Amino acid sequence: MADDRNEPVQDEEFPTGLPEELRGLPEGVPRHNPDDQIESAVIRRLVGNWQRRATVKRDEPNLDELFELDRPDYPERILPFRDHPTFQALDPGKKTQLLSWAWIAYNRHTIMAEQKVANPAFALVMEGEYPELQDEALNISLAQAMVDEQYHTLMHLNASAVTRRKRGWAMPDHELPISHTAREHLRLRESASERWEASLTTLAFATVSEISINAYLDLLADDPDIQPINSSTAKLHNRDEYCHASISAVLAEVVHDRLDEKKQRFFRDMLFEGLEAFVATDYTTWHRIMDLVGVEGGHEMLQDCQAEQSRSRLVRDYTGLHTLIERMGVQDLVEFDWSKSHVAR
Repeated sequence: MADDRNEPVQDEEFPTGLPEELRGLPEGVPRHNPDDQIESAVIRRLVGNWQRRATVKRDEPNLDELFELDRPDYPERILPFRDHPTFQALDPGKKTQLLSWAWIAYNRHTIMAEQKVANPAFALVMEGEYPELQDEALNISLAQAMVDEQYHTLMHLNASAVTRRKRGWAMPDHELPISHTAREHLRLRESASERWEASLTTLAFATVSEISINAYLDLLADDPDIQPINSSTAKLHNRDEYCHASISAVLAEVVHDRLDEKKQRFFRDMLFEGLEAFVATDYTTWHRIMDLVGVEGGHEMLQDCQAEQSRSRLVRDYTGLHTLIERMGVQDLVEFDWSKSHVAR
């Protein structure tokens, strides 16, 4: 990564810090204006700096050369069962396998969020599902975001592939169930009786995903002990997502403002469903990993964790979503228990 294009953009026109980014729009950029057809100032700045900021525009490192066999593939400290006696008693080989499967599952779930939720939501807007959002600059920013998301999919596929090669374990994706969030999104879409309900479901889930994914990526990006490839993958992905969070916030605010009361209520309900889905620990996947690794007592360990309320939630930072919902003026109408997540005050 010696090429200048891979150096951090020091004079970034758009911020890269989560709290500043998601507590409001960046300094110098106007907040959402309901009288403005779309947030053209925000969107045009995003469009203008994509060439410099987008990960897809950078050179790819040689992943195989960077892989370090002695390092874990996933942070042990964020496992929901990290301090359970069954996990603590596992031999190092089993722990290594379990952490490698956790990394494979993380990549698979991230790809599903990109392919099943984010890109379909952006495509809906580009295809004219919300006529009030038709604007050239917005469409360009959405096309850029969709390219970003496709590249993130490739990054995470490559990250899983190098893990399999270096570990010498097959660990095929198809052995894992689809993610909890993908299942919930699909269930709600299939229960929709009207097309607009299905569309708003996807937009709401994309809003939650795109504005809260940074915190989860940060957990890996900032970890000094895991595979450098894995932390770098999360870090590069995260840079793009800070900008996608701004796009998603604009879409949510503008669409909500222009819906009638019935559709506004439905959109808020789907935001609630998305908040619940993305903060939940995916125990279905963990149970499958216990089988794949052959952890004796693994299912009982997970049942113990599920029984403890404090362990039943994934660490997720909802500061940006809390701020968005406050800006939308509907904080009293979205009955989500914010104590289930982290919200900076």
